[in-house]
Amino acid sequence: MKNKFFVAIKTAAVSVSALMIVMVSCKSGNGEDVDNNAVDTLEKVIPLEDLFLPDTAYASAQKVVYEVEKTDTLPHFLKDVDDRYASDFSTFTFRRNMLRDASFSGKLDHRPETVEIAWQFNTPEDNYKTSLGNWGGGTGWTGQPIYVHWKDEDIEAFKQAGVLVNNDFSGEEIIFASLNSRAYFLDFNTGKRTRADLNVLNTIKGSPSLDPELKNLYIGQGVSRSTPMCLLCVDLLKHQITFKYLDSKAWRKWGAFDSSPVVAGTYLIWPGENGSIYKFEREQGSLKLLETLRYKVNGAAPGIESSIAIWRNYGWVQDNAGNILCINLNTMKPVWHYWNHDDSDGTVVCRIEDGKPYLYAASEVDRQGMNGSCFFIKLNALDGTVVWEQKIPCRRIDLGGKILDGGMYSTPLLGQGDCKDMIFANVCRNRAAKTNGELMALSTKDGSIIYNISLRQFCWSSPVAFYDNENRMYIFTGDGEGNIYLIEAKTGKVLYTKKVAYNFESSPTVIGNAAVVGSRVNGIYKFVIK
Repeated sequence: MKNKFFVAIKTAAVSVSALMIVMVSCKSGNGEDVDNNAVDTLEKVIPLEDLFLPDTAYASAQKVVYEVEKTDTLPHFLKDVDDRYASDFSTFTFRRNMLRDASFSGKLDHRPETVEIAWQFNTPEDNYKTSLGNWGGGTGWTGQPIYVHWKDEDIEAFKQAGVLVNNDFSGEEIIFASLNSRAYFLDFNTGKRTRADLNVLNTIKGSPSLDPELKNLYIGQGVSRSTPMCLLCVDLLKHQITFKYLDSKAWRKWGAFDSSPVVAGTYLIWPGENGSIYKFEREQGSLKLLETLRYKVNGAAPGIESSIAIWRNYGWVQDNAGNILCINLNTMKPVWHYWNHDDSDGTVVCRIEDGKPYLYAASEVDRQGMNGSCFFIKLNALDGTVVWEQKIPCRRIDLGGKILDGGMYSTPLLGQGDCKDMIFANVCRNRAAKTNGELMALSTKDGSIIYNISLRQFCWSSPVAFYDNENRMYIFTGDGEGNIYLIEAKTGKVLYTKKVAYNFESSPTVIGNAAVVGSRVNGIYKFVIK
């Protein structure tokens, strides 16, 4: 059912700054054109409410039972729709930006031939036995590191605060959280520690997020080691955990936060595996909860392990019951609902095509039984209608009493350059095809499969891209056996492969001609593409 746009949004938007300014020529008072060398300008302001997407609830949203809990009676509308991650070459959140479209990519000056290890950092292993076993060290799924190139004034602030341990710090920093319940801070150029290791209390599986405007590090706990799971804010000026949040009212009693939060319209949006999505107000070293969306579908509150994708005031997530949900972040109410058949942990990718947002998403094979399909789909992001659907046969397998699901855990990679109409993803086939894992290339126009490459093992890691000086695309990825691959994206030709580690579950971060990624057990690697 469609509703009229809230009048309150228009009222609130009057006081906010303009988002887009168009400069137009003025004429002189007598109607004659002004000399171009002395032209005056007039600012044409496009009001914020004109950039907001409508406050609509489609019929599909009626399947969602929800409540929005507020801490006050004030409306907390987005104050802008800017992507605060788009203008920086750093990587502050999973897949870099609000769209989660992995627009970050490396640059090469020639066709690559090989991959070298620039440095390796080994974390200690934690043998503490949790309710879900031992987790060791290194990084797991999704485990993408943060890369930040600090400004000189930031480095000086850290020196004044006494939080740096490396006097030769280059200003380029890698930050990641480990399965061993520690966060680590490394110099990107050398792999040496820049700050002391930080105890984050519980096992971390997901990707932390760095605030694009504050010196806050946001970390979500993934498995309880010694305390109940919660979300954390680390004040980097104090090098301490300064805020923790545990939701005692959550509709689902699994309190993990594998999702990587993102700042939208000055608010921090953070989904949880407890059936809730949170909107926080941010300040240095702390968060203030403003609104919480709790929801159920078919009587159950699902958990969200994926990271939310955002465009303007709409956000999209998929959960472990196969629901894909569009949310109006101004009101925190559902806009539409789509069911994608099965557990879905990978993050949806949003891309603007011909001025309209579209989503790319995929499911696993879990609830379907031992055999089923990964449903790879493209949706109209405004109303949830299907553009195309590709069914990829996959299996679950028994690994000595532990069941490994099939399908897609990775986040798809959109092609650019000579692959602009292609999308790539790692899929766990588990012998439903030739091998356990494949890298698949599909058409973004109709979902047809262009090619698939057999990997040596299943793969949860998300592929990343590099482009040479002729804008040809190359893919770097790893698999569950610790192999790395360098692939010519247009043709699927494997240029280089080598076994390096135990298991690359984590997704890489790309910087120039390098990729940094962690493995299970303990190794964190900086790879250089040459």
